[in-house]
Amino acid sequence: MNLSFSIAILLVQIVFSLSIQGQQLKVPKIYSNIVSNENGVFLDLNGVNIRAVPEVVKYKLSNFATVQGTPKGLKFDFLSPTMIGVLYYGFIPQNDSKFPQPVFMGKTAPIRGGIAEVYIRDMGGNFDMIGWMESTRGTLGYRVVDARMNIVYDGKINFDATNYLKTYDAYAEGAYGQKSPIPTEPFRVTNSITEGPLLANLTDNSVTITMKTNVKMKVFVKVKNKKFKSGGTKQHEIKITDLEPDTDYSYTIGYGNFSEEYSFHTAPAPGSRTKFTFSYASDSRSGNGGGERNLGGTNAFIMKRIMALNHQYNARFMQFTGDLVTGYSLDPESIRLEYSNWKQAVSPYARYIPVVVTMGNHEAVIKSFYDDQLKVFYQIDNFPFDQYSSEAIFQQEFVNPLNGPDSEDGSAYDPDPDQVDFPSYKESVFYYTYDNVAMVVLNSNYWYAPTHTQVKVTGGNIHGYIMDNQMEWMKVTLGKLDEDPNIDHVFVTIHTPFFPNGGHLTDDMWYEENNEFRPVVAGKPVAKGIIERRDELLDIIVNQTKKTKAILTGDEHNYARTLLNSKTKMYNFFKGPRITLNREIWQINNGAAGAPYYSQEKTPWTKSVSGFTTQNALVFFHVDGKDISVEVYNPDTLEKFDEFELN
Repeated sequence: MNLSFSIAILLVQIVFSLSIQGQQLKVPKIYSNIVSNENGVFLDLNGVNIRAVPEVVKYKLSNFATVQGTPKGLKFDFLSPTMIGVLYYGFIPQNDSKFPQPVFMGKTAPIRGGIAEVYIRDMGGNFDMIGWMESTRGTLGYRVVDARMNIVYDGKINFDATNYLKTYDAYAEGAYGQKSPIPTEPFRVTNSITEGPLLANLTDNSVTITMKTNVKMKVFVKVKNKKFKSGGTKQHEIKITDLEPDTDYSYTIGYGNFSEEYSFHTAPAPGSRTKFTFSYASDSRSGNGGGERNLGGTNAFIMKRIMALNHQYNARFMQFTGDLVTGYSLDPESIRLEYSNWKQAVSPYARYIPVVVTMGNHEAVIKSFYDDQLKVFYQIDNFPFDQYSSEAIFQQEFVNPLNGPDSEDGSAYDPDPDQVDFPSYKESVFYYTYDNVAMVVLNSNYWYAPTHTQVKVTGGNIHGYIMDNQMEWMKVTLGKLDEDPNIDHVFVTIHTPFFPNGGHLTDDMWYEENNEFRPVVAGKPVAKGIIERRDELLDIIVNQTKKTKAILTGDEHNYARTLLNSKTKMYNFFKGPRITLNREIWQINNGAAGAPYYSQEKTPWTKSVSGFTTQNALVFFHVDGKDISVEVYNPDTLEKFDEFELN
């Protein structure tokens, strides 16, 4: 694609964007002072309309989708005529490693005017470790680095050299390294898996395999000589059924002329009480230090180390509770790019074990308004909720169980029971089981308004607050699991700590003990403040159930465990009703998967805190029937720095 054509496409995108602005969006009734007309969306402050901040971002996932064949190899068009940088590239050998990844060449390709070219023709002979000159096809991995040496994107693409080799068989003639005529037939981009494959929703008799492809195509997964198919789409969710419990299965993914082979292990039958290990972490958004520690919105360096450590300790699954990426995006396509980079980092391993993810505050996709006079931002969850909210984009990008609540519609504060007013909870609030363990996943950033001090103006939910319908669903679910004879251990995982220890004392479920903080719906604050709601949740989790063993949290970029019992000091000056815990459980915080660290601060419960560290961390739970032992490792140094029994 030439420069003039790229500029033409950019102009078309701008015109399309302006035409969208001309459409009047319907503002959800749960917001206040937000108005919409044919000119856009505004915040109305006493008759002064403040326009929403334009959705202008530097890179979107769509910037990295245009690749085409040339007589020498592949040309990449990043749809940005002003973009300069460097493209690193190398083949991905699919058959000589369990976890195939790019082996980058010593050469690089300059990016000028948003264009880069890779000469696969020059990657024959001693450089052809994938045998493309014999098989006529291969997979190229590539990395986009901008002018400031920031890694923007990691990608992969398949190519076909059949036509090239028909016109000039350089391998047979030994012509590489010599002046040779350029063949008349080009290399060709062919069917490619651009994200994944990833495992999801693993049970004792089924699993879902997800992936994205570069074009709409038919894909099949073959297990035990049975094919499970997906077709006519770029996004594939293929459910594999009729499996046996606690069994190793190999699977083959077939698409076009390519195939890939991997494996998975099904969960034991419920209540088998076999020995197994699972892991927990949170907060892998971009870190400090450069390089892969900030790979397009995620700390890919630490996530790769975490996934390798999971493999070393034979973890059957990993729970990852929020802040995968930097987020806080004004444009959904911007956070899709970050999600893609996160999935690329984990996918070499996550095609063998499932990584169960949910939302944190950095998964936010927002509308933002800026008052230039007061120098104040007002930020809310993006809408329409079913298309562009934080929740909708997360649902589109990840696959989780659908057994959670629907939304906050029908709650006491729903302004219109006859229509859907709130975002969906689906795939961000749910539970799942593995043998005798149950994991109850909550979303403490539902309908999240990042500027929590301004929710009285705009409406929205504050960081850390669990709203009524979600709390009621949790209560019912924990009660059901308490009665399930196959379940011995229940974990509740939520992004925000009940008891923050460093970095989030001004929010989470504490807000420096200011109970005035609470959601505002349709201009009305809800009945219960943050401290009251924290205590209601604790009462359900600790006092009203007997199987919940720990609360797994993140958000604070450190590791610590806080002992919760009747002796834990939970208040300073709170004047409302106080609760007493009737048994003992742990809050295990591990927000140390690569985000910038937070040091410890003084709190009422500091004496109940142990093991605090700013090291990167991965927590392993070794389950053996009724017993659980816990080990915590630094995935970077492999040092074990904490261990204890969880009774």
